Amino acid sequence: MSLHPRIVIAGRLALACAALSGCGAPTGTVGIPEKCLQSGDEAPEFVRQIGCLDDFLALASVPLDASLPGARSVKVVQDHADDDALYFQNSVLYPIHYDFVSTHLSGDPLPLVPQLGEFNTTEYYSPERRFNLAAVTYYEQPKVWAIELSPYDSASADMIAALYRSVAAESYFGGSLYFHPTSEAVASEAERLPADIPVITTDEIYAGIDYQPLSLGDGMGRLRFLKAVELETEYVSYQDILVLDEAPNDISVVQGLVTEEFQTPLSHVNVLSLNRKTPNMGLRGAMTSEELRAFEGKLVELKVDATAWSVREVTQAEAEAFWDEHRPEPVVLPALDLDVQELLDIEDVTPEPAEGESLREAIKTAVLAFGGKAAQYSILARTEDVPVAKAFAVPMYFYDQFMRDNGFYERIDALLADPAFTTDAARRDQELAQLRADMMLAPLDGAFQATLKAKLAADYPGLKMRFRTSTNSEDLDGFPCAGCYESHSGDPADWSDVLDAIRETYASIWLFRTFEERSYYGIAHTSVGMALLVHPNFEDEEANGVAVTGNPFDPSGLDPAFYVNVQSGGDVEVVAPPPGVTSDQFLYFFSQPNQPVSYLAHSSLIDAGETVLTVQQVHQLGTALDAIHRRFSPAYGPAAGNHGWYAMDVEFKFDDVADPGQPPTLYIKQARPYPGRGD
Repeated sequence: MSLHPRIVIAGRLALACAALSGCGAPTGTVGIPEKCLQSGDEAPEFVRQIGCLDDFLALASVPLDASLPGARSVKVVQDHADDDALYFQNSVLYPIHYDFVSTHLSGDPLPLVPQLGEFNTTEYYSPERRFNLAAVTYYEQPKVWAIELSPYDSASADMIAALYRSVAAESYFGGSLYFHPTSEAVASEAERLPADIPVITTDEIYAGIDYQPLSLGDGMGRLRFLKAVELETEYVSYQDILVLDEAPNDISVVQGLVTEEFQTPLSHVNVLSLNRKTPNMGLRGAMTSEELRAFEGKLVELKVDATAWSVREVTQAEAEAFWDEHRPEPVVLPALDLDVQELLDIEDVTPEPAEGESLREAIKTAVLAFGGKAAQYSILARTEDVPVAKAFAVPMYFYDQFMRDNGFYERIDALLADPAFTTDAARRDQELAQLRADMMLAPLDGAFQATLKAKLAADYPGLKMRFRTSTNSEDLDGFPCAGCYESHSGDPADWSDVLDAIRETYASIWLFRTFEERSYYGIAHTSVGMALLVHPNFEDEEANGVAVTGNPFDPSGLDPAFYVNVQSGGDVEVVAPPPGVTSDQFLYFFSQPNQPVSYLAHSSLIDAGETVLTVQQVHQLGTALDAIHRRFSPAYGPAAGNHGWYAMDVEFKFDDVADPGQPPTLYIKQARPYPGRGD
């Protein structure tokens, strides 16, 4: 969607503002003089005017959708039944509009406020609504004041203008106030606003922000500055906190991470940080930050929260106590089920739960023979509205057979008994690389090869195949191990190509980073087994992406949405893009009328004003995400008694593999529990 030139110009002016108020926004409205109007220690339940920053902060909360950091919001209500009376509500006491209006603006002598369902339908979507509802948000870093509607609000330009002018007239920042569209639909309506109401876009606000909180929490370690490319030769420890120029594709366990280039919440290293419960943040200019450089090489504590970060020096005793306290309890992997020795079509891998059995237990049972990825893919394959590629699974038995027949278990035991291997990271890296090289030359059982060759010829003739990792060390409580292992493709037309793909996939269990991750979590290395999820390879992808079936910016669950990262083509992965490459990132309010989309960023690989997915493709994706969210709830979500924040982490493609030459269609590649974000 292209934006009106006035919108772009207004946004650029906002980013030039350096003062808290009075920054000369192009508006004819002038607010009230700056003078604090509230007194006393207790914050009021509402006010009619905002006279100073302290007045605002007394009522403000972090917005439900904190996708832009460093923000504070106050909900506002304009009541048409009471001569357009304006209220700034205490947004800590009343986090949603309905809480406030049903308490203070219902009856005696005002009209009664209806029940929540009717209220939401009327007040966000009807032109005959009683209230105009919005929020005033202050973005601290770019110093922008903005009035914002809910992304699904269908208010007309006239309604927006009336509310904007009322808020501006009753606040000290009125001369600096902007309207910030929160979805594509709201942005379209904003193009019809009068010329005296300035509009600022999300991209323009984001450009003025230098801090990006991702995985919240604190860690203690030695502060080291490296370039991401140096991680290929430098060894890092769980006792380190790293400052990097950009997000790496992968990283061993560290106590914290700061990247100069911003990440996305679904980036591989952020999911790792969430899994490990270690802090992770983006900070523009991090590599030259005087505050950080002052602690280079020292033991520090890094704290990352939703609105600010801090660093302080700590003693060796403090750091050692922290490491001891936060070291995870040793994880014991479930024993492999080596009795299953047949290739199964994916639909048969995880049977529907027996009477009295939960879906979670059914998945856990299937994991023992077929690993986490195949066990959950089996559920996807039997879920309506979830398109997946035809697939089958190779059980754990054949990995175990390969390791035993070639003496690799004994070799690993010998390495683990060697002090030089266990104490020297460089030696471990070297020995593991040699182990993987030798695995690539080792034979696979002849009977297994014959069975596999017959399966591919009968069910997948002429197709290049993808052999995907599926282990008993994935998506576990205490050890999710996101991205630990590597999948590979092979073409049955050249049988050696298939054998190399399988061996290389098996060998990825012994990658250095993966080995280090297991060591940190106290996992017995030879207890890991690998099954294979096998399906046709995606050769010509139109788009690839990851999504979360919840709103990661809103742990409260009050503002539900799907969060999607998607990139054009298949050459650039969303979770590990090259430096400077961005993807489409958006919130999709699938459960709301009109299903609005709020773009947070746009792909740098396509033309400006374009989007990676069409409206139809976004809806197809949303339908699948909704089905996945509901399907797995009995295993991981509210239907399983989990009343915390719940979402599934989903990988997807748009590809024409099933019908070359036809419009690309959606394929769900994987679904697993998302580790979530701390409050």
